[in-house]
Amino acid sequence: MPSVYFVFIKEIYNTMEPGAYMKPEYFWNVDISDNGKHLSRRLIIERIFCFGTLKEIRLLIDFYGKKDILDELCNLNYLDPKTLNFIAKVFNKPKKSFKCYTRKQLIPQYWNS
Repeated sequence: MPSVYFVFIKEIYNTMEPGAYMKPEYFWNVDISDNGKHLSRRLIIERIFCFGTLKEIRLLIDFYGKKDILDELCNLNYLDPKTLNFIAKVFNKPKKSFKCYTRKQLIPQYWNS
């Protein structure tokens, strides 16, 4: 059975103009030579939202659906501040509903001057 990664890649190639694809650079720390069997939906969503283009983000939303993507994003342990702000604005969701935001608030900043 093909992995979600390659199904997503195939979907992109079938629906978009040439040049619109998910770059392997997004998965620099993952070995995708084994057909990406170990790539999870969570990893794909996180990397595309952090490093992808708007076109790739739109394709991801079309492929997985807004609700599933929002569920995954709300449960991530870390998102950089720019990505979190972008996601909160795109999905019209308060930052407090994201685990990474509430988790960051719980960790004391000792040398925050």
